[in-house]
Amino acid sequence: MLIIIILLICILIFKNLSYYLPGFLGAITLYILFRNIYNTLTEKKKWNKSFSSIFLISLSVIFIIFPIWGLINYLLPQLEQLIQNKDDLLSKFDSIKEYMHNKSILKNIDLSDEAILNSLQKGAKYIPNILNSVAETVINIIVALFVLYFMQYYSKEMESTILNAIPFSEKSKEELWSEVNMMVRSNAIGIPILGICQGIVGAVGYWIFGVDSPILLGIITAISTIIPVLGTMTVYVPTAIYLLAIGSTGNAIGLALYGFILIGGIDNILRFTILRKLGDVPPLITVFGVLLGLNLFGMLGLIFGPLIISSVRVLLKVYSNEYGRSTPQIIESTSLESSNNDNNIIT
Repeated sequence: MLIIIILLICILIFKNLSYYLPGFLGAITLYILFRNIYNTLTEKKKWNKSFSSIFLISLSVIFIIFPIWGLINYLLPQLEQLIQNKDDLLSKFDSIKEYMHNKSILKNIDLSDEAILNSLQKGAKYIPNILNSVAETVINIIVALFVLYFMQYYSKEMESTILNAIPFSEKSKEELWSEVNMMVRSNAIGIPILGICQGIVGAVGYWIFGVDSPILLGIITAISTIIPVLGTMTVYVPTAIYLLAIGSTGNAIGLALYGFILIGGIDNILRFTILRKLGDVPPLITVFGVLLGLNLFGMLGLIFGPLIISSVRVLLKVYSNEYGRSTPQIIESTSLESSNNDNNIIT
């Protein structure tokens, strides 16, 4: 009865505070990212708790919120100008359709108005989850910073309460924390690093091969890194096809090779160097986690979507630690080690 009451109250709270869920998730993300720094400031440097928290919140505003705000301010006029020049956009698209229609390999790709409309409708359903409304985003940023302050100020009490409430062994608790810490860091730090690097490399490539608006395309390339499976190919492949369609064959081939070798190669290099140090996350967990997370949490789903899927793997480990059975006696008696011992005795 007590467990049922607790679950019902939690469901009631979650249902009525779901609007602020992205803010709470953002606070958790920032808390995990800043945890070691906060502990260093308060315990080793002997800084005041409130001052330390306000200092880290200020860093969040300077290095996270201001760049995002600047990026939005740059993109909105560019996109507005692009929409206003719809005739030029349609002419470029028609040239691509005509070029692909005349090629035996590419003509089977359906670029009819109906197919394009269906694709846009499928992609449009992710837009509200990714961008949300401006008011909701601002409110949740304020909530995240507000909650972060109290999470940091009462960090010791909060962590002690959570650890005592989890009914697992110390080993299982450590595995849970290690997995959560790894997934949050690898996605919150790894995805932006990957996007920025591929965006910069992409913008340089678009400029070298004479593509219009290389900076805008570079930013779109950076954002496209979150697209499962295809990733940045969704930007540089159509751009290369457009260059082919307008007769710029050399630049088209050069951009295609540049994209496959350099833009795509940056992904592999970073995953085997910097991102591996942050956390070696299996690619399938990342792919399906992003799809799940965008539907559930919007942009923060990039972090917590893979975490949800990864939690299944961790909980199986916890189950094995807590309730797994020991090696059956018949298997122990026929192990390689015991066989070698028997052979030695016989010898």
